[in-house]
Amino acid sequence: MSAPHVFLVAAERSGDLLGAGLARELRSLTADKVRLSGIGGTAMAEQGIESAISIDGLSILGWIDGLKAYSRVKQAVSEAVDAILTAKPDVVVLIDSWGFTLRVAQGVRAADPAIRLVKYVGPQVFATRPGRAATLAASVDELLTILSFDAPYYEAHGLPVTFVGNPTLERLPRGNGAAFRTRHGITADEAVLVVLPGSRPSEIRRMMPPVVEALKRLTRDHADLRLVLPVADPVAGQVDAAIAVHPVLQSAIRVGETEKADAFASADLALACSGTVVTELATAGVPTITGYKLGWITWGLVRAFNLLKTPHISLVNIAADARLVPEIIQLKCTGKVLADEVERLLDDPVRRAELSVRLQAVTSEMRGSGQASRRAAEAVLAGLD
Repeated sequence: MSAPHVFLVAAERSGDLLGAGLARELRSLTADKVRLSGIGGTAMAEQGIESAISIDGLSILGWIDGLKAYSRVKQAVSEAVDAILTAKPDVVVLIDSWGFTLRVAQGVRAADPAIRLVKYVGPQVFATRPGRAATLAASVDELLTILSFDAPYYEAHGLPVTFVGNPTLERLPRGNGAAFRTRHGITADEAVLVVLPGSRPSEIRRMMPPVVEALKRLTRDHADLRLVLPVADPVAGQVDAAIAVHPVLQSAIRVGETEKADAFASADLALACSGTVVTELATAGVPTITGYKLGWITWGLVRAFNLLKTPHISLVNIAADARLVPEIIQLKCTGKVLADEVERLLDDPVRRAELSVRLQAVTSEMRGSGQASRRAAEAVLAGLD
């Protein structure tokens, strides 16, 4: 039997990391007797998968950003479909990035129905736009979900669902906070605030102004506060441009993703753009304030059509059914409000300790039996059998 050929598709950083973990486990399970190709970023490249097309400009969120990038996305979809049809894989795994991967799936399905299509991470239909479940069921053969409560929404439309768990909860190694503090000259009596303004260009654009204003207020009132700025690779240029013009960011300790685990372990609390990183922080037990701002037209549509069906936006809060992570959204997401929320926790070490324990307990339940990437790889190979 020839080696199975698996083609992975990821269009942004979070999917790139999921793809890298999946690639690693596919090789392990097959004793490296698997052909891997795909579309992705630096994490997948480190696993030996050279991207068939560039994913620059595909990390998009919101209606307006989608419209602005329409021609780029349309071109990338066409290039991705052509690359897949040329490669003729046994299975294509389409990772996260709903709009882009859906169109790729539909293009491949129309051209060659024999290629098996697997979606890895579905849209959060429990929170908004439940009609996407039917759309996905008509476009792919199987869904690998990272959420234990996803299955009924999709199975109702005839789509087989395999719960594999959330690799985010296993990805971040246990960091060495003491070593990080020593390495960067942070004393024991200084408080560390980890600042993460986003991993998409649109997030940096919208979140950086209120984050900068919050940091100005916090550093003015707390001389013993040290700022740590872990920077995601896809937005490093944007963040560095912001550092160049904002003195408060110049006072921060800027680190790359290789130091992220140590930075989290050193932290007393965090200020973060809502997203995967909030779950990572919770796994590390870091009390966090999260904020988010959509484009105004997107936000108007969300409000006008009541598209948000859950009282929380953070997976940790959804899983706990409690606001363990304060969520500061849209109009409320100002520098003053963010600073006030951070200060409230900064001045309450007892509350921070309680939150740290609860966050780790919730993410432990979300993790389940662990080895999510391996279970995803097993599911992909089982589908080929």
